[in-house]
Amino acid sequence: MNTAITPIAANFDVTLQLALRCSRYAQRLLDSEEELLPWLREHYDQPCSMDEMSALLAAMPVTDEDSLSSALRGLRKRVMLKLLTRDLGGLADLEEVMSGMSALAELTVQRAQHFIMESLEQQYGQPIDELSGEPQQLLVIGMGKLGGKELNVSSDIDLIFLYPEDGNSNGSRSISNHDFFSRLGRRLINLISELTQDGYVFRVDMRLRPYGDSGPLVMSFAAVEEYLVAQGREWERYAWIKARVISPADYPATQELMQLVQPFIFRKYLDFGAFESMRKLHAQISQEVQRRDRIDNIKLGSGGIREIEFIAQVFQLIRGGRDVSLRIRPTLKVLQLLSEHGQLTSDIIEALSEAYVFFRRLEHRLQYMDDQQTHDLPKNIPDQAILAEGMGYPDYAALLKQLNHHRSLVSGQFALIFNTQKDSTIASVLWHENLNVEELQNDLGKLGYTDTTTLAERLLHIRDSGRYKQLPNTSRQRIDKLIPQFITLCAEPNNRDQTLPRILNLLESISRRASYLAFLAEYPKVLPLLIELASASEWACEYLIKHPILLDELLDAREIYRVPDWIALDAELLTQLEQCNTDTERQMDVLRQFQHVQTFHLLAKDLQGLLPLETLSDHLSNLADLVLRHVLQICWRDASKKHQQQAQFAIIAYGKLGGLELGYSADLDLIFLYDDQHPDAAEIYAKLAQRINTLLSSYTSAGRLYEIDLRLRPNGASGLLVSSIPAFAEYQQDHAWVWEHQALTRARFCTGDPQVGEQFETIRNKVLCKSRDLNELRKEIVAMRQKMQDTHPNDSDMFDIKHDRGGMVDIEFIVQFLVLAHAHAQLELTANSGNLALLMLAGKLGLIKVELAEATSNCYRTLRALQHKMRLNSQSPCRVDRETIDITSVITLWEELLGPYCQVKQ
Repeated sequence: MNTAITPIAANFDVTLQLALRCSRYAQRLLDSEEELLPWLREHYDQPCSMDEMSALLAAMPVTDEDSLSSALRGLRKRVMLKLLTRDLGGLADLEEVMSGMSALAELTVQRAQHFIMESLEQQYGQPIDELSGEPQQLLVIGMGKLGGKELNVSSDIDLIFLYPEDGNSNGSRSISNHDFFSRLGRRLINLISELTQDGYVFRVDMRLRPYGDSGPLVMSFAAVEEYLVAQGREWERYAWIKARVISPADYPATQELMQLVQPFIFRKYLDFGAFESMRKLHAQISQEVQRRDRIDNIKLGSGGIREIEFIAQVFQLIRGGRDVSLRIRPTLKVLQLLSEHGQLTSDIIEALSEAYVFFRRLEHRLQYMDDQQTHDLPKNIPDQAILAEGMGYPDYAALLKQLNHHRSLVSGQFALIFNTQKDSTIASVLWHENLNVEELQNDLGKLGYTDTTTLAERLLHIRDSGRYKQLPNTSRQRIDKLIPQFITLCAEPNNRDQTLPRILNLLESISRRASYLAFLAEYPKVLPLLIELASASEWACEYLIKHPILLDELLDAREIYRVPDWIALDAELLTQLEQCNTDTERQMDVLRQFQHVQTFHLLAKDLQGLLPLETLSDHLSNLADLVLRHVLQICWRDASKKHQQQAQFAIIAYGKLGGLELGYSADLDLIFLYDDQHPDAAEIYAKLAQRINTLLSSYTSAGRLYEIDLRLRPNGASGLLVSSIPAFAEYQQDHAWVWEHQALTRARFCTGDPQVGEQFETIRNKVLCKSRDLNELRKEIVAMRQKMQDTHPNDSDMFDIKHDRGGMVDIEFIVQFLVLAHAHAQLELTANSGNLALLMLAGKLGLIKVELAEATSNCYRTLRALQHKMRLNSQSPCRVDRETIDITSVITLWEELLGPYCQVKQ
C-alpha cells in the first residue's frame, strides 16, 4: 500500500523551500541568476505549456548563433526550475512534467533547425529534389521517450536525421542535399548539446540511426527504407515504435516517412516471435546491469521502468500489424488499451500503471538533485533522506518498502508474460534424435494409443523430412518442445488415434511460419483447448490449418464463448474498416479476418454444446448479412460510374442463407435487383454486382469470404447478372418454372436499398399467393424431386441423410408444396420463417395433421443435427445405418400430399 504523502504547498514560500531542500540544482540556479526568483514567483502556479515557452523564447534577443545558444539555454533553466518546483510542490502531475520537457525539446530543436537552415540557404541555396524540383527539408525524428512525449527532466534526446530525396542545392555554391543536411545536422547537434558557460540544452544521442555510430549522420528516405528491409534488426523495431517527427512542424513528407517505416515495425501477421526477441534484449540489458553493478537502477534493474515498457511494447509488436489502435506511443495509454482489448486484466494494468508513475516520479526526483541523468538510488544517507522527502515518505525505509513492492510486482508480471522462468529442456523420452519405430510404438501404447504403427511412422516421417531438417534452429527447437506435449495431451480424448494426426497436420502446416510456432510455445495454456477442438471436429482443425491466425483466438476463452452481439460487432468492424481509409485491399483482408474470427467463435461454442443448431444457423446467417452489407458499401463507394450517393440496389438471399439455415461452409445463393431510372443503370449495377461477386469469392492471403452461386437469377447461368424490379416481376409471374417458385419460398431481402427490398417482398408474396392447379403442382414438384434423385444416386446400404427417400430434401419439398398450394388462402405461409416453423404452422392451419407436423419437424431437426455433426468431421456424403433413423412420418406426409413414393426412386 502506498504510504506516500503528496505534498501540496500552501503558498509560494513553502513550495520554494521544499524545492530547494530537494534540489541542489535549483539552489545553484537561484544563487547565480537573481532574476529567476521573481519570475518563478509570478508564474509558478500555472502549468508549464508550449505557448509559454514560445513566448519566453520570442522575448529573448537572437541575432546570431551565439545569442540563440544563450536564449535556448536560458529557456531551459526557466522551464526546469518551474517544472521541478511545481512537481515537488504537488502542483504538477507526471503528464505535465513529461509533456513539458518533451515540448521544450521540440521547440528548441525546431528553433535551432530553422535558424541554421536559413544560414545555410544563404550560403548554398535551397536543397532541391532532383526529380520534382521541390525544396527539401531535413526531418528530425524523435526516438524513445521524446517520441512518446515522455521525456524525463535530465534526459538525452535520441534523434535520427532523414531527408526525402537526393539532389543538389540551387545556390551559386551548390552542394548535394546529403552534404547540405549533414552540415545542418552537425550544427544542430552542437547548438543544442555543447556545454557552454550557460550549460547545455539537451545531450543528443544519434546511436539509434541506421548503422549506429558508424553510419552516415543523415540519410534519404530511400536509403533508410533499403536499410530497414535488408538489415533492420529486431531491437530497432522496438526503438521505432515511438518514432515521431519533431521538426519541422507540419511538414508534408512526415506522413510519407511514417508509412515507409510502418511495415518494418508492425508485421501483417500476429508476430509472436517478438517475445523471444524481447527476451534476448532484456537478457542483454540484465547482463550489463549486473556487470556494472547497477542492481539498484530503477530504469534497467529488475522490475524497473524498462520492463514495464517492454510489456507494453511487446503487445504492440505482436498485434500492431492488425490493430491500428495499438500504434500509439505513450506507455500508459498503451497499457490502458491492453486492458480494453483483454490482453491483460484490469487489475494487472492498474498495478503496472501505478508502478510506472511511481518509478517516473522517483526518476525525476533523483535527477532534480543535481540535474544529472541518473537512475541509480543514492548510497549516502543525506541524499536518501532528500529523495524520501521529495517522494512524500516519512523516511527512506518507507520509500524502499513501496519501491520493492512495485519492483516485485513488475518483475513477477514480466516473468509471467515473457515466460522467462520456463523449462528450456527440449528433450523428451517421446521425441529425441535417436528415435526408432519399436521404441516409439511402445511409448505410444503406454499412453493408450492403439494404431501405434501408423502413428509412430508418421512421427518418424516428420523428424526425417526435409521440411523439418531445413527449418531454422529456433523453429526446430520449438517443434521438439511441442510434439511431446501434443502426444501426451492427445492421449486424453477417447478418439486419440484420430486427434493426434489432426494436430500433427496442423503443426506441419505452420512449421515454416515461425510466428505461429512461437505462439504455441509462448502460450502452452492454449494447447488443451486446441486438442479439445481437434478431437471434437476434423473440420475445425482443417479450418485452423487454412486460417492459422485464428490460433490467437484461443487465448481469451471468455471472448470465444460470449454470445455474439451483432450490433456491437458491426460497429467494431466499421471502425476497423475506417482505419484502412479507402484501401480496398486492406479492407477486404479486414473483412475476411473478421468473418473467420466470428465463424471460429461460433464453431467453438458449437463444439462445446452451447449453441442449438437453429441458433447457430441464425448467427451464421447474421454474419453473412453483415459481411454482405459492408461489401456492398465498399463496392459502391469504389464504383467508377457512380451517379448517386446510395445505390438503388438490393442483394436477395436464396437457399440456406435465404432460409436462415446457413452452415459453416455453405455457398451463398444470391441474386441482384435494382430499381433505378438512370439510362446507364443496367451497366452500372451489372459492374457493381460483378465486383461484389469478385470480392466475396476471390482468394487473398487472408483466405476467401464466401463461395457465391448466382444460378438462381432469372434465366439461370445464361441470364443477366442483375435484373430490374419490373423485369424480375415479369419473369417470376410469366416465365419462371415451378422449381424457381419453390426456391422463392426461401428467398429474402438481405441488404441494400430497403425500398428495393420492399418491392422484392411484394413480388415474392404475389407470386407465392398465386392460385395453382394442385394436380399440376404435384406433378411438377415430383418431377423435380426425381431429377434431384437421379443426380445423387446411392448404391450403398446406408441411408443418405439429405438425398434419400424420407430425407431432408423430401421435407423441404413438402414445405415448398404446402406454401405454393395454400398461400393464396393462408397468407401466413409466405413468411420466411424456416422449414420447422412452416411445418408447425401448416399443422396449426389444419393443412396437415398436427401430430404428423410435429413428428416430421422432429425428424428434420434430427437429420440436420446428424448432417451437421458428420460434416464437422469431414464426412461426405452424410450416410448412416438405415435402422438408426425413423423416417415414417416423412414418408406418410409425402404420400398424403404428393402421392405414392413409388414415383420417386430410392
